Amino acid sequence: MSYAQDPRVVLTLDAGGTKFAFSAVQSDREVVEPVTLPSFAHDLKLCLETIVEGFTKVKERAPAAPAAISFAFPGPADYPNGIVGALGNLPAFRGGGVALGPMLEDRFAVPVFINNDGDLFAFGEAIAGFLPWVNAQLAEAKSPKRFHNLFGATFGTGFGGGIVQDGRLWMGDNSAGGEIWLFRNKLDPKTNIEEAVSIRAIRREYSRGAGIAPETAPEPKDIFAIGKGERPGDREAAIEAFRRMGEAAGDALASAITLVDGLVVVGGGLTGASELFLPALVAEMNAPFETPTGPMPRLEMKAFNLEDPAELAAFVRGAASEVVVPGSGRRVAYDPLERIGVGLSRLGTSKAVALGAYAFALAELDRRG
Repeated sequence: MSYAQDPRVVLTLDAGGTKFAFSAVQSDREVVEPVTLPSFAHDLKLCLETIVEGFTKVKERAPAAPAAISFAFPGPADYPNGIVGALGNLPAFRGGGVALGPMLEDRFAVPVFINNDGDLFAFGEAIAGFLPWVNAQLAEAKSPKRFHNLFGATFGTGFGGGIVQDGRLWMGDNSAGGEIWLFRNKLDPKTNIEEAVSIRAIRREYSRGAGIAPETAPEPKDIFAIGKGERPGDREAAIEAFRRMGEAAGDALASAITLVDGLVVVGGGLTGASELFLPALVAEMNAPFETPTGPMPRLEMKAFNLEDPAELAAFVRGAASEVVVPGSGRRVAYDPLERIGVGLSRLGTSKAVALGAYAFALAELDRRG
């Protein structure tokens, strides 16, 4: 699925808690300078007026009339029907039941598609990012192995997720597919996993290790710099904070990927510190269960860290061989190594979300005919 030559224009929105960034995408690229406006997060009337204003401005600047509007918006929501539920980071929507999609369809007379940002991140990486990059590595090495499924995870303010199955976004019956943030936290089982995989979790863990008040903890980028020895602070506490996040995330992703059986791509604001958490994440995915008769692999497949050159080479090489067809003697390519790759976004999180929104809208338009 590729829309690199598609002339249709889709209007998009990056909805943050304090500001909205509007744009237009054509042929897999932005074709207008983004318009950024305050979100007016505490006033529903002003917030909705701002959304209309932003889309109006980018529509006027777009090179062609839009075929659709498609964007990510926080949940909970009835995404297929465009109805937003009660939101935490946009208090104006706390009453729930806001028919945002239908309102925009009435105003702009084009189909409107709203999704979760974790879903659109995963879709963007599956269409034009990590998944095709992995398959290109395999093709170049003449491996018969190819991947068609992907779990996208975002590490930032929270722990988001999305699933793409054979080119289609897997949303679920309640628009809640891929909600990994509600998995149990291995490190503190009475809490959910987001309390171990998020910006607040890194700050909390660092403050605990460094013996300082949580509210005085540096931001994760500074904690990463401390862990690298590039600025003063408790280096051991910084390294351990990211390691523990990697362990917790790896436990959750191992459970998720047991059901999905595909690649894992990680994005979000914390990925800049991946060298301090990704090894622990992959190690946890490969860690064995303990059984009465001894250790047992947690996963049916082996997880490889594709940011490590040696692991990438082993992943691509696999166990490729040939088998002989009984009776005819014909030789058939065969790779018996069951494996998945874990790596970082090849697009960048924001671009992946925008391309995911664009591709989702065009795929839906094509499906509807």
